[in-house]
Amino acid sequence: MSELRWDPLKKNWVILANNRGRRPQDFIIDREKVVMSACPFCYGREEKTTHEVFAIRTDGSRPNTPGWRVRVIPNKYPVLGIEGDLDKRGAGLYDVMNGIGAHEVIVENPDHERNMADLSPLEIADVLKAYQARLLDLRRDSRFRYILIFKNHGLEAGATIPHSHSQLIAVPVTPQAVSTKLSACREYFERKERCLICDLLNQELANGSGVVRDDGDYVVYTPYASSQAFEMRIVPRRHSHDFALLSEQEIAALARALKDSLMRLRSVLRDPPFNFVLHTAPPMHLRLGKPHYWNSLPYDFHWHIELVPRLTRIAGFEWGTGFHMNPTRPEDAARFLRETDLSVSF
Repeated sequence: MSELRWDPLKKNWVILANNRGRRPQDFIIDREKVVMSACPFCYGREEKTTHEVFAIRTDGSRPNTPGWRVRVIPNKYPVLGIEGDLDKRGAGLYDVMNGIGAHEVIVENPDHERNMADLSPLEIADVLKAYQARLLDLRRDSRFRYILIFKNHGLEAGATIPHSHSQLIAVPVTPQAVSTKLSACREYFERKERCLICDLLNQELANGSGVVRDDGDYVVYTPYASSQAFEMRIVPRRHSHDFALLSEQEIAALARALKDSLMRLRSVLRDPPFNFVLHTAPPMHLRLGKPHYWNSLPYDFHWHIELVPRLTRIAGFEWGTGFHMNPTRPEDAARFLRETDLSVSF
């Protein structure tokens, strides 16, 4: 029989269609791939992109030339522009403002053929340091209410350029999905004086059936109310609300956990399309009339990464109800991910 499970963090219901019981091989199909004759993200083509705003270089090379390990550039076709004023105003019963924000691309390595799962933990740590540097820089702009870092892998997940890269978008409002999480965490803390995500993590550890990996620093697990098949959450054991404040040692440990998770996903599902999203604290700018708005944030929020394979399509039922339908029990997905042989290539 199917089950409905409530997610207290996202405040939504998930339907586990247990009667479908889909296994990893049921999701393995030939994926559509993008072929590019001249990739602008490749080594030696730096003049084809916008000017870099950050790079990790070890050879002392000049900006916008070869010699980089990680490179951050403004998106050539940004969804939001960084210049200008918000000019918030009403439009009848609606609200409108100018499309102000930031949209950047983090090119994760110079090699067109290497995906993030192929990178060493040291190389992934460089990518995470680039995330950290851009968060610390952009959060100083008081126009930005939230900064989201995400990765699309595969055409089905939204990656139109196959060269491995992540994106950053800063927005002048708090997105509804983010607001729901922040509110859930704050309300839980007000009732119990504990962090909701810490409690969810402890429950997963106590149960154990959803845990994929636990190295003492980071826990990787398939959430009890996973909205998608083989969805994973990477959570630091130590309570921390802000990814940007991680130490070098914490970044190194996270790089190992992230690489391991990506390799397990690739091994079990044969390199599926996926998205991952870094959920971290919003910029703590004062708001007019709300001087205590972020007072409890360091105590009630807990940063984390969601890693979600794109294995099924959202259809009418999901759009109409807001429910997600997951055809694979999270406990079964965790078992497949735990038991996979990472030494086997495909």
